[in-house]
Amino acid sequence: MAKPMTMVLLAAWCGLAAPATWAQAGATLTSNGVSASMPRKAVTRHEITIAGRRVAYTATAADDIIAGGDGRPGAAIVTIAYTRDGSTDPAQRPVMFLFNGGPGASSSPLHMSALGPVRRVSGDKADRSSSAFTANGDSPIDSFDLVFIDPVSTGFSRVLPGIDPRQWYSGRRDAIEVGRVIEDWLVANGRSASPRFLAGESYGTTRAGLILKYCPELKFAGVVLISGGEQDASGPDARYIDSLPPMAAGAYFHDRIDRTGRTVEAVVEQARRFGRGEYAAALAQGKSLEPAERHQVAQQLSFLIGLPAALIEQQDLRISDNTYMFNLLRDRGLRTGLLDVRTTAPLLANAAGAIDDPALGVVKPSAHTTKRPTPQAVGAVGSPAVAKYLREQLGFKSDDPYIGVNFTANVAWKYDRKSGSTATLVARRMRTDSAMRLLAVAGFYDLNGGGDGSGFVRAGVPRGRLSFIAFPGGHEVYDDDANRAHFAAALRAFVRDSVSMPLH
Repeated sequence: MAKPMTMVLLAAWCGLAAPATWAQAGATLTSNGVSASMPRKAVTRHEITIAGRRVAYTATAADDIIAGGDGRPGAAIVTIAYTRDGSTDPAQRPVMFLFNGGPGASSSPLHMSALGPVRRVSGDKADRSSSAFTANGDSPIDSFDLVFIDPVSTGFSRVLPGIDPRQWYSGRRDAIEVGRVIEDWLVANGRSASPRFLAGESYGTTRAGLILKYCPELKFAGVVLISGGEQDASGPDARYIDSLPPMAAGAYFHDRIDRTGRTVEAVVEQARRFGRGEYAAALAQGKSLEPAERHQVAQQLSFLIGLPAALIEQQDLRISDNTYMFNLLRDRGLRTGLLDVRTTAPLLANAAGAIDDPALGVVKPSAHTTKRPTPQAVGAVGSPAVAKYLREQLGFKSDDPYIGVNFTANVAWKYDRKSGSTATLVARRMRTDSAMRLLAVAGFYDLNGGGDGSGFVRAGVPRGRLSFIAFPGGHEVYDDDANRAHFAAALRAFVRDSVSMPLH
């Protein structure tokens, strides 16, 4: 599970444009183009070359009309599905349902940067509206079908006129909403017998866990958790301990610690061992920790994460995200990113930390104001490049802005905090579904979603059905060509290994 204070920002950075006037004004995300009696559907056929072989596939972008709390039609949820043509038995072909986080984020990162058969490319990462598209030769459409889901108030998904979208801005209702969409898609497409998989990134890992809890009738051969889901934030110091490995990775990358004879992997592992051992023990002692021991721990932390020992002692050995981001490169006039500590931006007096994360790419603070940016002020952020792709290449008819991330939904969100950690929810389902498997992936440089897989084991996930992969990347573990190819290959292998087991 991502850290609560920044959960609303995660996995929201791909395909975003600078906030438009309508977004800043907090425009109501209700579409007059959505009709409960005439849901939209666009079907197009395409080809792509993957590993030297031509793969024909069908793209289907469609509305799924779901009920509101009163039982009447309430919202149109848009799914973008890619199904391979020519399968000998389509009803048995594996299918993966995917979503990102936010919680008010569209599926565009996984869709347009990682796994979809068409990939968005841009020469300038800061310009989210001017983009080109290219065939994604890493797409796993050759091995299994893909269904990307945009929850209410994200992407082109909208409530019907006169309906309040806030009824879906909660962990439970959101999970039930997405679970219903999955069930509807399986039934409508004759795929109820297909081996099926659930994949969520960032808050999407929380959504996946809640779907397992609130939609027990949905059975999955496997679950994929990307950049989240492992951490248990129940302990008061858990987040400080969990942050040490990515902080050490960032210090290594920026050459703020001694790198002689050490790899980044070795530094991350050293920070992890220290965090769970001496560091955790020191924090547990609280005010009873002897000054000499406190100083020694601060020195060890300084050796690992590159901040001055005096600053670490001043912070009572507890290094917040902002303390790290705003001080690691302070002497260079820079701050680091949050979702990817390798990224940098000028360190300004009005820096907020998360909303203006240079890795997120939504807000650029101005040196000419002292006012810090806030999620409320940013509102709903459009992704015109993704909208163009869906309209022009997939033929989906919508005059609405495609919402990459909706901060209005984020700040209104009601989290399901009584359900326990995602790892616990997954472990609980795996005890019931004896064949379900888990794949978890994380990036070294992600200050909010890293891990090593051990948290899942501690929660009760069987070791024999758990796979964990650490990527040399940030929150989006597929952030470059090599990582994207590795990520897609890992999913292919996971699906292949999982479908060899019976689906109960």
